[in-house]
Amino acid sequence: MSVEIWPRIAPEELKAAVKESEERELDWLVQELHETLTNLKHGLEDCYALLAPIDPGSTLVLSTPRNEVVKGTITRVGTRIVKGTIHLRLRTLPQQTISINPDHPIHLGPLTTLHTLLTHSIDLLSLTLSYSYPTESSSILDKNTSSPQFLSVQLRLLSQSFTESLAILKGPPLLNSDPSWTSRSAAPSHFIPPLTIPSNSSHNQSSHPSLSFHLTIQDSSLVLWLRTLEPAHAPVHFSTKLALAIGTARRLEHDEAERVFGYCCTGGDSSGNPHIHNNNHDPNIPLAPVLSGTRRKEVEVYVREKVRVESADPSLMSMTAKLTALTYTLSLARRNLAAVMGEEMED
Repeated sequence: MSVEIWPRIAPEELKAAVKESEERELDWLVQELHETLTNLKHGLEDCYALLAPIDPGSTLVLSTPRNEVVKGTITRVGTRIVKGTIHLRLRTLPQQTISINPDHPIHLGPLTTLHTLLTHSIDLLSLTLSYSYPTESSSILDKNTSSPQFLSVQLRLLSQSFTESLAILKGPPLLNSDPSWTSRSAAPSHFIPPLTIPSNSSHNQSSHPSLSFHLTIQDSSLVLWLRTLEPAHAPVHFSTKLALAIGTARRLEHDEAERVFGYCCTGGDSSGNPHIHNNNHDPNIPLAPVLSGTRRKEVEVYVREKVRVESADPSLMSMTAKLTALTYTLSLARRNLAAVMGEEMED
């Protein structure tokens, strides 16, 4: 049994008709994508607003579960931690209360990068919309230069930006130790009173361990890592050696115990030590500025105690949900465009 088309169509005419039909389908899809891209832009602007530095910001609670080793609150405004008070009852440090200096807020590196990616994505969508869908006031040349190939490339770049943004909100794996704390812990000048810092100089070594204060993002939550640090070459008292030998005292066990790390917090000067307040320093004389590109010296330290505190951030959770939905919409649009163009969709 055979199928015949009547009236008969020449093969050349059939190919031309198929090509014309595919072009009409492609033109229709490109026009339909205008509404999709506009909705994506509005969704991105909503995500951008969730990260905007609008007072009073978000107040987040910091508390360790089942105990009060760490207890307090911090306030995030945009990409910065502008204030906060935290009570510490660590086993290797005296009980203390630290406050964030409002004149020297802590900048969150992951959120700063996320802010940059969202800005780039919005600008990219604005460019794509203005180029692929020119208005009546646009020149004839602009109207004739729009192409599905350009649209496909722009959507691929946008997809990469979305993927990077979600990766920042996801953060590093929970089971893997994040090594960024060795160079991105907050400087002492962010706190009142300033935190003590480890030093290579023997006469500057304190009898108590120092404190590393490191903030990061994991699973759309703000995570605080507190580590008590002890210089690797600090002298050990005879009483401590004896207690460890006979078993009356022992080191706290964690995944970073007995490992030597090279530590240098953010905001250090050329000598490798962060700026700290000096009671004998004349307040009218400014401290030496930190020179960008200055190579800082690292101090070899042991991590004697390690505490993780997680605080869910409603704004970041909402942003993750919105970005996930926008990523799915963008992926569907890219897949449809690639199918009509007869191309393979690139990740």
